[in-house]
Amino acid sequence: MSEFTVGESDFLLDGRPVRLLSGALHYFRVHEGHWRHRLAMLRAMGLNCVETYVPWNLHRPAPGGHRDVEALGRFLDAAGEVGLWAIVRPGPYICAEWENGGLPPWVSGGAGTRVRTRDERFLAPVRSWFHHLMREVVPRQIDRGGPVVLVQVENEYGSYGSDRGYLQELAGLLRAEGVTVPLFTSDGPEDHMLTGGSLPGVLATVNFGSHAREAFATLRRHRPEGPLMCMEFWCGWFDHWAGEHVVRDPAQAAGVLREILECGASVNLYMAHGGTSFGGWAGANRGGGELHEGPLEPDVTSYDYDAPVDECGRPTEKFWRFREVLAGYRGGPLPELPPLPAALSEAADVVLDGWSSLGEVLETLGGEERVGPVPPSFEELHVTRGLVRYEVDVPGPRRPYPLTLRGLRDLAVVYADGERAGVLTEEEPRLKEPVAGPARVEVWVESLGRVNYGPRFGETKGITGGILHERQYLHGVRARGLDLEAFRDGVAAVPCGALPREGGPGLYRGTVTVGGAGDARLELPGWTRGFVWINGFGLGRYWSVGPQRSLYVPGPVLRDGANEVWVLELQEAGRDRAAPRLLPV
Repeated sequence: MSEFTVGESDFLLDGRPVRLLSGALHYFRVHEGHWRHRLAMLRAMGLNCVETYVPWNLHRPAPGGHRDVEALGRFLDAAGEVGLWAIVRPGPYICAEWENGGLPPWVSGGAGTRVRTRDERFLAPVRSWFHHLMREVVPRQIDRGGPVVLVQVENEYGSYGSDRGYLQELAGLLRAEGVTVPLFTSDGPEDHMLTGGSLPGVLATVNFGSHAREAFATLRRHRPEGPLMCMEFWCGWFDHWAGEHVVRDPAQAAGVLREILECGASVNLYMAHGGTSFGGWAGANRGGGELHEGPLEPDVTSYDYDAPVDECGRPTEKFWRFREVLAGYRGGPLPELPPLPAALSEAADVVLDGWSSLGEVLETLGGEERVGPVPPSFEELHVTRGLVRYEVDVPGPRRPYPLTLRGLRDLAVVYADGERAGVLTEEEPRLKEPVAGPARVEVWVESLGRVNYGPRFGETKGITGGILHERQYLHGVRARGLDLEAFRDGVAAVPCGALPREGGPGLYRGTVTVGGAGDARLELPGWTRGFVWINGFGLGRYWSVGPQRSLYVPGPVLRDGANEVWVLELQEAGRDRAAPRLLPV
């Protein structure tokens, strides 16, 4: 068995100095049928290691039971078989532009501001989770013949908090569960972040996108000894809905990579291959500058990240630039690139022939209705991802007054007496046209992704401050949640009728016939906002505001012949909408 240790200035493998040339690849953002291809692409780029986070909320969205935690073990096995070491970052908080930073809402909603502290209301579920999760990590450590060489304690904690006792609890918990490889922390190269986020006796690493020498100089002020490592070299970036597509010049990024390696440091490319936030799991940020207290900025479904291996698994110019740099540090010729997975043979239109109203979908797949004086949050209704219908009566007779959704998070489509009255957001929570009483008001609120970074991390979703008519709160609110998890198994039970003439919101169903299955992209021209499933696999959110214009469809999801398609449109599929269309990548 090999031993991987931390020396005074190097990582050591059986006493020999080694440099980690790693790349981030999240197993949960890549279809399992593509894991080996993407891992082989990392090796061909010149890397010897892969890094992955572990999203707690994906594997345990509700308090009872776990879902396919074994996927992490299968991924680590695949990495070892391809010839890569592995770095595991189990959190419990991971950021990763992932819903709620990886924490289940049933945990963050109950713990509130106590999350990411040593408070027992947060640590108790963490202990239970780690006890289950480490069964996939511990047997796969390098000293047991597996690929795992490093395990992270928390994640960028210094940019959030200063409870070192919490970090010590996590480190002790990992050791108690059997982790024997070196532990590490990762933070921004700033004094307050390294002070708040590092631990004595635990390797400290830094994250940055440029100015490598300055970053490592800051690290050395805090840690005079130990290996230098950039745990996240941000070689690209992510996109927000209604924003611009972000790219980074390949030559400039390659220059920074060279600078990192010239410093004698190890590196982890973030991302080497980003993949896709399937299933509606994309998170959100708060804008407004360094304090991250501004408007909500939800992340798009694609996590391409302008990475050297693109969302479809293809090498980019950045790949070839990085490969040239990395070749000088690997020794010997690099492996050849693996063949690309098959692409869809030809374009195909989706034939939609059935429809169900949102009300019918809610009646079949929704949770129990709750009645109370004020609107309950998504967390109180146990909705992880999806939407909630709130209903309230405006008493009358009374004059028309403005109707305001106080504390709205994030977006609402409002109906008054069955007619659509407007679409409201956090920034514009008041209807333009006043509402007279008596009236029945129906509000469909959608979460656009929970915040995954900054002081607003863990905030609740829904109507968090009440429904106002003029300055009067409307009490007696009926609420019912529709969680995306319910679509996994229950769609067949939803009653289905003819397509609506006007193309309103609802669940559209149909098929697409494929002659040569393979990687594809789905376009939805004329559709506004919603989610798509093919053969029960959740492709994620689409939204006409861009910048993302199509959804990536992994080839293993498709089959030759008829494929079932569900489109959940939440606002409006206009008269001019075209049939969704599959196109080759």
